[in-house]
Amino acid sequence: MSHTRSGTANGESAAALSLVNIDSADPARLARFYAAALGWEVTYSDDNYGMVEGNGIKIGFGKIEGFRPAQWPDEAGAKRFHLDLQVDDLDEATESLCAIGASQPDFQPGAGRWRVLLDPDGQPFCLNP
Repeated sequence: MSHTRSGTANGESAAALSLVNIDSADPARLARFYAAALGWEVTYSDDNYGMVEGNGIKIGFGKIEGFRPAQWPDEAGAKRFHLDLQVDDLDEATESLCAIGASQPDFQPGAGRWRVLLDPDGQPFCLNP
């Protein structure tokens, strides 16, 4: 695999990623979950929006009325983005995350190389050792 760096004509980037926003049924709950999962801080939380920050990264959660998470597995193939979380031990991380609100679906691709969990909103995310 090769990596290339893109930028403007003078070699500088035209933009910088400031944060990732994720649709949610319950932003405050999701902010608490991901803050606990990642060891980050909830920096904002109300009924309509939540935000966590850590390691120079921000993730926001915005309330969407009628929100429906991606289905797992999705037979129609309508895949959305998902978060991949790096962990030291799949089993320990699964137990810890399920204790704070995640769940583990039956369908697990990857032959044990990674694990899919669902956050409290039902949105899939992956654990990678």
